[in-house]
Amino acid sequence: MTVKLVVLYTQPSDPEAFDRHYLGTHMPLVNAIPGLQRAETGRIVSAVDGGEQTYYRVAELYFADQAALQAAFGSPEAQATSNDYQEIAPPGSRMFIEAVDD
Repeated sequence: MTVKLVVLYTQPSDPEAFDRHYLGTHMPLVNAIPGLQRAETGRIVSAVDGGEQTYYRVAELYFADQAALQAAFGSPEAQATSNDYQEIAPPGSRMFIEAVDD
């Protein structure tokens, strides 16, 4: 069963600087993670339900299964990515593991 790591980033204090670092530094780190099948990221542009726009950006990292995700997370590449996340993620950002319904 495909699994993915879903990361929800809250609103950064400087969106332009965040995006420069995120796209120029963080995503190349993400793309080097072994076992990663696909990575998607995008900015949230509106809250359709009219609620507060809590999140700024979403990332979805796909892996073949839970074992592949766990192996990836043990890699030096994932550790470098995690360290960078700790530096750039605005307070309140969240990570989830999702089992994808195939």
